[in-house]
Amino acid sequence: MPYGYLGTTPNQQLNNSGVFSVEEALSLQKVGELGGSMELIDEETISSGTATVDFTSIKENIYDVHLLTYTNIHIAPSGVTYIGYQLAESGTLETADVYEYAYQYNAVSGTGGETNTTGDNVMSLGIASTHTMTFGGYTYFYNLGDSAKYSFTTGQTMVAETAGTSFSSYYSSILPQASAVNQIRLMNDNGDNFTAGTLKLYGVKQI
Repeated sequence: MPYGYLGTTPNQQLNNSGVFSVEEALSLQKVGELGGSMELIDEETISSGTATVDFTSIKENIYDVHLLTYTNIHIAPSGVTYIGYQLAESGTLETADVYEYAYQYNAVSGTGGETNTTGDNVMSLGIASTHTMTFGGYTYFYNLGDSAKYSFTTGQTMVAETAGTSFSSYYSSILPQASAVNQIRLMNDNGDNFTAGTLKLYGVKQI
């Protein structure tokens, strides 16, 4: 079926300069060529205490973009804890203070602020707290399999603390080293246990 277009000037993906009809969009979706198509690569459910959650089969040689969703993750910090990711380059986990990140947060009380750093051992999810909490959200990872580019993230987290505070964070982070990444680890810098929750890793098809 030829994918024609309606109209004359709208920008279009798939090297098309117009707008797809409904029939054309459905046809593309069926063959997995419409934007947003994803493959579920791995799913991890936290049923007992663990300080880290690892994804080691991430298909970095297939997908330039990955999406990691996390739902109802529960943790009771032993002190101020920073929650985020570490990445492994060629099988070696990068644990040094090399990650850079920035995030903005807004609480339901109306307070908020922003934080940034140019050297930390974690790609922050925008969470720094002493309170028992449950959180969820998503992270997009870019360039994980490209040894000539920096890997970076964008995402959002929603947090509900038992102390009664709820807030959201919008964040981005980068590993400023050009190397192929083949592992993603969720962790916190206190080594406290996550005790519940579900994480799903997807590969995002590019068109």
